[in-house]
Amino acid sequence: MDVNAAVAAAAAIAGLCTGVIAMLAFRWSERDQKKPTRTSLRPDSNGALPPGVDTVLSVLSSSAVVLDESDSVVKASSAAYALGLVRGGRLAVEPMLHMARDTRRDGEIRQVELDLPRRGTGRGEALAVSARVAPLGSRLVLLLVEDLTEARRIEAVRRDFVANVSHELKTPVGALSLLSEAVMDASDDPEAVERFAGRMQIEATRLTNLVQELIDLSRVQNDDPLEDAEPVRVDELVAEAIDRCRQQAGAKQITMAAGGTAELRIWGNRGQLAAALGNLVENAVNYSPARTRVGIAARRLAVPGGDQIEIAVTDQGIGISEKDRERVFERFYRVDPARSRATGGTGLGLAIVKHVAASHGGEVTVWSSEGQGSTFTLRLPEAGSVRDRDRTSGGPLIVNGDDGAYRTADPDTLEPFPAPEVLP
Repeated sequence: MDVNAAVAAAAAIAGLCTGVIAMLAFRWSERDQKKPTRTSLRPDSNGALPPGVDTVLSVLSSSAVVLDESDSVVKASSAAYALGLVRGGRLAVEPMLHMARDTRRDGEIRQVELDLPRRGTGRGEALAVSARVAPLGSRLVLLLVEDLTEARRIEAVRRDFVANVSHELKTPVGALSLLSEAVMDASDDPEAVERFAGRMQIEATRLTNLVQELIDLSRVQNDDPLEDAEPVRVDELVAEAIDRCRQQAGAKQITMAAGGTAELRIWGNRGQLAAALGNLVENAVNYSPARTRVGIAARRLAVPGGDQIEIAVTDQGIGISEKDRERVFERFYRVDPARSRATGGTGLGLAIVKHVAASHGGEVTVWSSEGQGSTFTLRLPEAGSVRDRDRTSGGPLIVNGDDGAYRTADPDTLEPFPAPEVLP
């Protein structure tokens, strides 16, 4: 009997332990199921979401959060977690939480725009969002959040563009108006009339250039250059760019040198490519002191995904500071506004170059040092390049060779390529 009693007691204890463990496991599982997850919807503790809501919210582009009566998160999309709206199963944005409570109380739909700190950055950047709260059934509240950051940025760019265009057009138009009045007042003074007429021609040319560059910028942004693409010879583009600036270079006694352009071809729109390279060469001439040199060097680069043609335009000009270097490709941005007014620059030339390079699958970069000059490098895909070569990209540009000419160096030996042809 004693043995049987001991066995029965042991069995009872074992059964009790098993029951306790099973109950704890059940409680643990039940608690885990109540936690909201990023990948699935969980019904609130009092019941499931209304039929169809789960499916509708899963296809919305907006960040979605569903709250119950206790402000606990019943459902949160992955985008809501990415924006930092939900943390630890709770809505982390106080203004949105207050909106949700007010909507739960009176049933009214509310909407507000907020600036939220950008998650994971310490630079103080803000996310612009639009939050809309609406009742979902009798117990739940739905919060939809739309990210407006990019839309606001585009609107700011558009607004600045309109303001800059208005300012740039106002200057020559105002000057023409004043000069015309001066001509009328000096009608009996032929020398004054001639002088004012010459000034009017300068302002009219500046206005014409600005309008034309606005048209060019709009065209390169909207057109597909590959629709009219063809193999374009690099030496022809260089010759055209030099001819475009020959008069300005001659007036300042600037020598232009070109080399390495033979037998190189680029695939793209000839007009756009000529405009881009012409802008680079024109900038080099305009921002160079008298009796200096402007060099144009080209070479073929073997890069993964297809060979490229690199065209480097180097000057001995005033150079660009580091803070300005990041902004020189912005529309209407000028490193030296006073010099730009003197040369008739519009501030759109480099923006056009950037868009042309991007639309042709290439890029434009700049190296510069204040007081030593600048090098703008245009890299574009080669036309029909299927050649084996032993040179690779990455060679530095020699600012000034032994003979004073600008050219690219061999990346393996760092020795300059053959001297370029010096053009008159």
